[in-house]
Formats: sequence, C-alpha cells, structure tokens
Amino acid sequence: MKADIHPDYHPVVFEDASTGTRFLTRSTATAARTVTWTDGNTYPLLVVDVTADSHPFWTGAHRLLDTQGRVEKFQRKYGTRGVRPRKDH
Repeated sequence: MKADIHPDYHPVVFEDASTGTRFLTRSTATAARTVTWTDGNTYPLLVVDVTADSHPFWTGAHRLLDTQGRVEKFQRKYGTRGVRPRKDH
C-alpha cells in the first residue's frame, strides 16, 4: 500500500438506534461521541438506524403490505369512467 493516501482505519463502536445493541468493529468513520467499551478503552460511538440486529431480513420480522382493496380504493377515488370492455382471446 502507498503511504499517506489511505484514511485512518480504527476501532469504532456502532449502536443500533432501535435495539440499543452495540458492537465493536473497525471503520474509517469518525464521531464526536465516545463510549467506554468492556475492555476499558474509549472508542468513537456511531448510532445507526439499522444493523443486522434490527434488519427485517436478518430478524425474520417481515413487514406485511396492505394490498387488499387497492383496486377498489382506486375505483372509489377515480371512478370507473373510461373503462373499455375487455376482449377475451
């Protein structure tokens, strides 16, 4: 690797905003907030919205979309005017 062209790669603690789970990893990201980790050292703390601890793909908590009644809602809002007869083949 060339000297003096790479960003500083250092230990950082990431915290999941929704679950509060924290994990220590390495990153080039920086933060003004710090936290003392279980090893007694102080590391930058980055709070993120989604991690593997809260992401629906990894937790299995998939969201269900309300798709029932979408056509009826559209027809109530815009009516059925201009509907052409269907041609069956």
